[in-house]
Amino acid sequence: MDPYHKEDVPSSLCFFTSLVLVVQGLGLLSVILVSVWMGNYLGGFAWSEDPDRQFNYHPVFMVIGMIFLYSDSILAYRVFRNVNKLYVKILHASLHVGALIFAAVGLKAVFDFHNAKSIPNLYSLHSWIGLSTVILFGLQWVCGFVAFLFPKLSYGLRTRYMSQHVFWGLTILAMAVGAALTGIMEKAWFMNFAKDSKFKYSALPSEGVVINCLGVSIIVMAIIVFYLVTRPEYKRPRGPEEEEHIQLSNN
Repeated sequence: MDPYHKEDVPSSLCFFTSLVLVVQGLGLLSVILVSVWMGNYLGGFAWSEDPDRQFNYHPVFMVIGMIFLYSDSILAYRVFRNVNKLYVKILHASLHVGALIFAAVGLKAVFDFHNAKSIPNLYSLHSWIGLSTVILFGLQWVCGFVAFLFPKLSYGLRTRYMSQHVFWGLTILAMAVGAALTGIMEKAWFMNFAKDSKFKYSALPSEGVVINCLGVSIIVMAIIVFYLVTRPEYKRPRGPEEEEHIQLSNN
């Protein structure tokens, strides 16, 4: 029997598929909610000609990149469990690149906004967590590319590194969620106490509902991703290369 193509499918695979679809729904919902918040309530989008609206790209792009695309990249190996592993590696790395591009543009937007308004950079807890997350994300991508794609480490070294790669992948996702939540609350706090602001968070206006639903969507999405990645029954079946190395090591 070919263990790569005919391994028994987990009995709970339907539940797995349902949860993956929920993740996609929550990811899209998060992107829609943050876009509505920035586009409808905070004036829409522009670039350097309007720093206030340039800032609005920051939360949208960070949610797209560091929450939605990153979550999908983490799930790629389990979703495409029977697809050629090289193709999944390329997809995994490509989603990482897409997330990194969105994050880079999002960071530029917020730095440009701060500089145009003479606001200090990197003073808040949100900024410390956020920048640390993006830096670790970039390092994780480089290490993963070298270890698993090119020049590619030996099978033994890849096997030993894999647990570290998974650990740091989930850690970075947790940090991204923390950065998103602190950023959401920081923006709501500034709006609530800004001079002449009509936004009163304690009154729970429609904008406040959007803000809260955005945060809840991100949290629930991350919880499901953690669950799917840590459940052994959803792990990708061993391919021919892994089976061959196991057999050789047992001889």
